[in-house]
Amino acid sequence: MSRRVTWTSWPSREALSREGATRYGRLRAWTGRVFVTGLLLWRGVSEHPVLSWRTLFDVVAVTGCVLGVWVFFRLTLARRLWTSLLILLAAAGLAVAARVVGFDVLAVVVWCGVVVVALRRLPWAAAVPVAAGALVGYAATADDTWPTTAATAAGLFLLGHVLRLDAEARGNALRLQLRERAALEAQAESAALTERARIAREMHDVLAHSLSAQLVHLEAARLLIERDAERERILERVVAARAMAREGLAETRQALSALRGETAPVEEYLRDLAALTEATAVEVGGERRALSAEAAQTVRRVAQEALTNVRRHAPGARVRLRLAYEPAHVALEIRDFGAARDPGRDGGGRVPAGSGYGLLGMRERAELLGGTMEAGPDEEGFVVRLRVPA
Repeated sequence: MSRRVTWTSWPSREALSREGATRYGRLRAWTGRVFVTGLLLWRGVSEHPVLSWRTLFDVVAVTGCVLGVWVFFRLTLARRLWTSLLILLAAAGLAVAARVVGFDVLAVVVWCGVVVVALRRLPWAAAVPVAAGALVGYAATADDTWPTTAATAAGLFLLGHVLRLDAEARGNALRLQLRERAALEAQAESAALTERARIAREMHDVLAHSLSAQLVHLEAARLLIERDAERERILERVVAARAMAREGLAETRQALSALRGETAPVEEYLRDLAALTEATAVEVGGERRALSAEAAQTVRRVAQEALTNVRRHAPGARVRLRLAYEPAHVALEIRDFGAARDPGRDGGGRVPAGSGYGLLGMRERAELLGGTMEAGPDEEGFVVRLRVPA
């Protein structure tokens, strides 16, 4: 099957066209064509009187050769085999006519050109018989000795084969370049989609946390108003909702800054976060280094969510934050030593599903980065452990 395809298939479209050719290659090809055409015209005109019919024949024959080459190139580019073969047959007839009228140089050039272009641009099944016929015509009309004729024939066959291989190599390089360009474009598009998803995830986490807390306070304020509660109690809920709105706005700005890589180091953020609670201590170990925006933001979010859970389920408990810079990862451990526990947490370390901003959402964020997050009670309290590549 592969042999049939190899012998009957055309050269690739890139090999038949000029796509991918260097400027030097184009200049070399055109220089050779102009030189051969000029040489033929000069030999035809210089050997006969200017106004003779033989000079007219020489000019028409050379012009016909140029047009024939152009038509042949267009036909082979369109992969039209039979019309291409008719052009080569017409070229063979022109070579015979040139030999009859004594224009031997044109005859030799046409025979050699048929051999080379056939091997260069036709399927092997058609190129080999055409080249062989052209070589026989060349040997029959040439005045050289048979060793010279045989060497010339072998050289022409080798030249056509080398030009074919060179064109195929150029076509393969062009296809690889196009595939690489498409892969880079797909990679850039994937990176853009990933970045959009990351931004959407950040905004979702911030807004879900802030708006859900505001909704709780505002709903409580509404119930107090319906029950004609005291003004101070209603105002307390409204003030709490306003504080949550401000905190949400600050978190949104912080998330956008993190996405732009404009945030402070993670350890500074953890110390600022721990300063909000007197019972929170921060420990940093390992060689400090800059983290990627994704890793740094994940550490911030997990620490923030863990401390929020501590304030909610074990208020006043002593908390320890430990950040460790490992060779290929960064690890964060948040441990609270309070007696109160979230009823939704179990001993298996499973995190109950929430609004998407809780520890379950943080675990999904860590897994997207190729990291892990565990949360659950142990002997000393409740502990959250995060480990992400960095």
